Amino acid sequence: MDQPRQFLASLFAAAVAAADPDAAIRAHLPERPKGRTIVVGAGKGAAHLARAFERSWDAPLEGAVVTRYGFGVACERIEVLEAAHPVPDAAGLAASERMLQLVEGLTKDDLVVALIAGGGSALLPAPPEGLTLEDEIALNRILLSSGAPISAMNTIRKQVSRIKGGRLATAAWPARVVSLIVSDIPGDNPAYVASGPTVPDKAGPFDALAAIRQYDIKLPAHIIAYIERAAAPAPHPSDPKFARNTRHIIASASVSLEAAARACEAASIRAVILSDSIEGEARESARVHAAIAREIAGRDRPFEKPVVLLSGGETTVTVRGTGKGGRNTEFLLSLARDIDGIEGVFALAADTDGIDGSEDNAGAFADGGTIGRLRSAGLDASAALNDNDAWTVFHAIGDLFVPGPTGTNVNDFRAILVR
Repeated sequence: MDQPRQFLASLFAAAVAAADPDAAIRAHLPERPKGRTIVVGAGKGAAHLARAFERSWDAPLEGAVVTRYGFGVACERIEVLEAAHPVPDAAGLAASERMLQLVEGLTKDDLVVALIAGGGSALLPAPPEGLTLEDEIALNRILLSSGAPISAMNTIRKQVSRIKGGRLATAAWPARVVSLIVSDIPGDNPAYVASGPTVPDKAGPFDALAAIRQYDIKLPAHIIAYIERAAAPAPHPSDPKFARNTRHIIASASVSLEAAARACEAASIRAVILSDSIEGEARESARVHAAIAREIAGRDRPFEKPVVLLSGGETTVTVRGTGKGGRNTEFLLSLARDIDGIEGVFALAADTDGIDGSEDNAGAFADGGTIGRLRSAGLDASAALNDNDAWTVFHAIGDLFVPGPTGTNVNDFRAILVR
């Protein structure tokens, strides 16, 4: 505890290690088919999953996965494609077409292994007839700035796609599809991870329209009209084409938080997991975490010091400003304001894929002295928060956390040490 940042970073490392692709894949290898084995996949951890699958599968295979630019790793038998995230681009459209091509014309003796991780929604643009890639780009931009939870965003996305919402699996029919999923979704609903390209969902156009109204999402009129027409709704789970398919959550926030808790116990520090599925506005969630930390620091309740508070999930940011940042840096800037001047409180919030928002940091560190350091640097935390510019201020005082791409993605990781 004499080096709180190093200690918090070690907890992050433990959480990421618990979602190691090689171990997760080995534990969930499907039976070999009589026919061909085709691998498809998408997400920020898809390339690492593909490499892990190659290492464990000692039989013929072929396929392709798509990951974010800079997240690729070398594979011998599986193509690794790269595309834009969090806003789609033409490379992602080409990757979607490649996935659909790979599963075309298969038989009931063939096996499709789908390696799915968070981030796949943006990496697999495939607008239906009547809409364009530009429409899907606009849709993603609007959803990302809406403040809506990921479940609502993906409910909408899968109604305007040729590949999401189980459609990739129906394209592979009558082949058997086994989906190996690294969940970054609160609650681990496999149909929501990457908008479920191989996993159907009961939610339909009506649910998408309800989400648009509930979160006041300002979509272009022609996209709303397309959803209202329900020209090609996503398939229902009762569709017999899904009868032979299986899906497995092979890594998740819950497992990773438990690993971090064990690392705390090994250091003789109590750990409390608040939740693995926290949603809502990042800055408001931070205020709740800060209130608990203040109560512990001042009154030793509801937990006695020393203790580490752990939480996961996926908060959101309603973008109103023009600054740089992500949900984890925004969380920490809000938290820093509420623990200003309190000694013995140290926090790390980071995305387990290694990237928070659009920059190269996973998150940042904060403590009771963060606001004072910002003031000394001539920076205004409240103004930065109002401009969604948390990255800029944490960068200015050298408090960003930059571990690089991790090869996995089990959502956000938050650890608050109260000494």
